[in-house]
Amino acid sequence: MTRNSTRRLMTVGAGALSVAALLATVPGSAVSAGRAGAADPVVARAAKGTPRPDARHVVIAVHGGAGTALKREDTTPAQEKAYRDGLAEALRAGQKILGEGGSSVAATEAAVRRLEDNPLFNAGKGAVFNEDAGHELDASVMRGSDLAAGAVAGVRHVRNPVSAARLVMEKTKHVLLAGQGADDFAARSGLPTVTQDYYWTEKRWQELMKAKGRVKGSGETLTQGTVGAVAVDGKRNLAAATSTGGLTNKMAGRVGDSPVVGAGTYAKNATVAASATGAGEVFLRGAATATISHLIEFGGRDLAGAAYEVLVERLPKLGGTGGVIALNAQGVFDAPHSSEGMLHGYLTADGRVVTKVFADESPANR
Repeated sequence: MTRNSTRRLMTVGAGALSVAALLATVPGSAVSAGRAGAADPVVARAAKGTPRPDARHVVIAVHGGAGTALKREDTTPAQEKAYRDGLAEALRAGQKILGEGGSSVAATEAAVRRLEDNPLFNAGKGAVFNEDAGHELDASVMRGSDLAAGAVAGVRHVRNPVSAARLVMEKTKHVLLAGQGADDFAARSGLPTVTQDYYWTEKRWQELMKAKGRVKGSGETLTQGTVGAVAVDGKRNLAAATSTGGLTNKMAGRVGDSPVVGAGTYAKNATVAASATGAGEVFLRGAATATISHLIEFGGRDLAGAAYEVLVERLPKLGGTGGVIALNAQGVFDAPHSSEGMLHGYLTADGRVVTKVFADESPANR
């Protein structure tokens, strides 16, 4: 696809057709890599002044965690392809739901499930170890039309925690279930269960050994990533979902921001759908995703300005870094981060997929 044809496609009015109709007109599209310094003023940030959104006409976006970025010189073509494919497959899973007229909730769940099943990411299979060499997983889902939400924390036997979170939202009067009770609820509801060894990967085990100082390289920055998705459906309803294995070597019982509404996840049709990743304790203290929404609703800020203020200006002052994917009902999308990098990607209404895995594709503190 040429730059000119991309620009022509991007001029389609956000409200002209339903998401399902737009997607139905596109038989397929290629996955494109993000590129730093985009010339299009719609998607480039101003060098000075008001932050600008990363993209428009986005229907679904995902992230695979913030932290130390992939470095081109240390990443093989096969590794780069694996990360891009993982993000793209998640986007396609959500696209399929939207293209069939499904809800944004179902689309975000489908996208996050694919990331939970991919051992490259820190959620589900491939989740990090806690201090006791165990796995405790967290997830949440929120629906923008009525602020309904569901979450699970500290689950140890659910294959796909995001699906358990959705069931909490839809099948109970509660918002958050934790520990054994959440595991039991998921099993009673018919969700696939696994033993702890299902989550195990050699990479995460080595990260735990580094964190405990048992192997060389214990001073390295270790995985703190999370996965998430945001989407808007044909009825212009927003949704967000987030899932994580937490922090390497975390205390047993520790819960971060991912399952907490207003910290790691938030969705409100009138403002934003947001999923966060990074230093969980800081995102909790800063009520990160809810603050983005409040700045839009009560502060009169646009999406890009609100997300930038929270992620780049406010949270680092509390002692932590990270990123967020943020989407509104008009398809305006932004992904600011104060961490070195953030794995993420998005899919537009015309079917174009963009993935960003290297730091120079989405520089920090933009």
